[in-house]
Amino acid sequence: MINYNGSLTKDLTIAVQENRGFLFGDAVFETLKVLDNKILFLEDHYFRLMASMRIVRMEIPMNFTMEYFENQILSLIALLEPSASYRVRFSVYRQSGGFYLPKTNHVDFIVTALPLSNALYFFSSESYEVELFKDSYVTKQLLSTIKSNNKMVQITGSIFADENGYQNCLLLNDEKNVVEALQSNIFMRTGNTLVTPPISDGCLNGIMRKQILAIAKKIENLEVVEASVSPFDLQKADELFLTNVIQGIQPITKYRKKEFQSELAQELLMKLNAQVRLG
Repeated sequence: MINYNGSLTKDLTIAVQENRGFLFGDAVFETLKVLDNKILFLEDHYFRLMASMRIVRMEIPMNFTMEYFENQILSLIALLEPSASYRVRFSVYRQSGGFYLPKTNHVDFIVTALPLSNALYFFSSESYEVELFKDSYVTKQLLSTIKSNNKMVQITGSIFADENGYQNCLLLNDEKNVVEALQSNIFMRTGNTLVTPPISDGCLNGIMRKQILAIAKKIENLEVVEASVSPFDLQKADELFLTNVIQGIQPITKYRKKEFQSELAQELLMKLNAQVRLG
């Protein structure tokens, strides 16, 4: 089942040759997690989507309230095979017409969902090795902070990781600082200091990043900082971990020849799940 502009349907036919999301990547989206029929971090997702639409100058429909956003997702979920948890993608794209200059700023949207095998967040003890991806860089600009259909860096980086036996790759900005992983924000603990790159360095304005920052700031004797991270800093760290709304927290076990702990990641995971349960 698919939700297309508020209509629930099994079959959807869109003229690809006219679709701006396909032709020009003229689309923004949110990836959300639904748990027990509740959208996690609903308000944060809604306002990030609204901000993304404004940044790319899409017209926000008058009826596009947070309640409408929520209802479009949950109405689709209600018709799917029962599951405790779902991965949802809410895509918004500009209506057809024009070339680089659109003929309209009006939008259409599509909502899709897939069941997840695990309800609460968890991570396994399996090896998770990463490497730098140097073929392309993330630019320090506003467009880098939103979720758009321009994901060629993430796609080519994922292929590189797969071909070389890595579980993920870390992306650099044009100043050669580490900004994020292919589909996650990155955190680094050195001693009693937890660091994550600032949004101004070009990383995604991640929803889970925001949650983890808030949780970490409440931990006693832990200093939480948003600051640039160099590749050299990674090898001095005690702990590295990644965050996104689907996985939650993923510890990095190895980078180059350095192996890492996961003590803080485990503590944060427990606190995150407690927060989600209380929701």
